Order: sequence, then structure tokens, then C-alpha cells
Amino acid sequence: QVQLVESGGGLVQPGGSLRLSCAASRSIFRSYAMGWYRQAPGKQRELVAAITSTGSTNYPDSVKGRFTISKDIAKNTVYLQMNSLKPEDTAVYYCNAEDVIRGLYYWGQGTQVTVSS
Repeated sequence: QVQLVESGGGLVQPGGSLRLSCAASRSIFRSYAMGWYRQAPGKQRELVAAITSTGSTNYPDSVKGRFTISKDIAKNTVYLQMNSLKPEDTAVYYCNAEDVIRGLYYWGQGTQVTVSS
């Protein structure tokens, strides 16, 4: 079992930045793929950033160049740096951990990000 706890959400003006953190309850990053997803009201949950156990990253076009995912193995924490935020980035952001060997998925509780003037 893995517990994930997100933090760092809040209210920010358009063009601003936020950094989200996701702390895992144990050391998993060497064997798990990690991802950040978001879900806006009335919309499906979508992937916004992913990082594999070897450090390869992937982003959809909607956030490419603005969002950066990274991980600190020593701290069991994965981050999402979000720059040049837009109102359409408003959503609940969720951290995800995938045990690629066993096919198991774990989710955090989510953190609200609101981009508004």
C-alpha cells in the first residue's frame, strides 16, 4: 500500500506560478511511474505530467513548456512546477503512482488550483 499526500494548491492570478508537491509514504520512485492529473468541474480527469522510474517525462500539448514534473528520491516527493498559469488550468490536481510490475494504481486526495484575477 502507498499513501500519497498532495500540497501546494491555491489561488493564483493568470500568468502566475505554483509548485505542487506529492509526498509518498515510502520509497517507490525507483520502481513506480508517477503522474499528475487534473479534473475540472464537468470534465474527465486528464494527465498533465508523467515521469517514469528512469526519469523520462511526458506532457500533453496543453501544458508543454509551462509545467515541469520532477522527483526527489531522497524525500519520496514528486513535484509539479506550473508556470504561466491560465484560467483553464483551474482544476483539482491529483498525484498518481503506478506500480508498473503489478499493475496497481494509487491516488492522492487532490489539491485545488484556481487561476483567477
